[in-house]
Amino acid sequence: MQKDSILVYSGGMDSTTLLHQERERIALAVSFDYGSNHNAREIECARWQCARLGIEHLVIPLKFMGEYFESSLLSGADAIPEGHYADENMKSTVVPFRNGIMLAVACGLAESRGLKHVMLANHGGDHAVYPDCRPGFVNAMSQAMSEGTYEHIDIIAPFTNISKNDIALIGLKLGVDYDHTYSCYKGGEEPCGKCGTCVERQEALEYARRNL
Repeated sequence: MQKDSILVYSGGMDSTTLLHQERERIALAVSFDYGSNHNAREIECARWQCARLGIEHLVIPLKFMGEYFESSLLSGADAIPEGHYADENMKSTVVPFRNGIMLAVACGLAESRGLKHVMLANHGGDHAVYPDCRPGFVNAMSQAMSEGTYEHIDIIAPFTNISKNDIALIGLKLGVDYDHTYSCYKGGEEPCGKCGTCVERQEALEYARRNL
């Protein structure tokens, strides 16, 4: 299969699953260092996964987001709320238009590299909290990218309407080593186990192991 795509790759559970699922199509995985609590640990995992699969990995700094945007994700571990992913207080973890900015950069990079698609690992469980993970946004951004590039670059987002449980099941079937992924919003050496993304990750892996 032709390598025709760039993956926006955090190093977390969802994007790592997509990396493995679409490894034959991904020419480049790009991570963004934007100053979140967990960025450094995620990027370390992203490097490991890409090296294992022989996929080129690039890290692009977006430090201005950490300096000028408001989000608990950018404000240190103590600012991160605990509780379930869909709880109202998780809205504080939204980094305004994060995916829009990253997709725009990835689109320009794709056109520069002669690639056709940008892959994104948003999923159905994101919709309640994150506006830039919802189908309407992804479709509109894909259309804008297509209209704004000579090669009509678009977005491939195969997890948009499935759950994290489904993603974990896909990953275990593919043999993904989730020990080399990182998800905790607090960014500590060990995951806190209490923030929304830690809770959701654990629930998804438990579901997948029961149903494998």
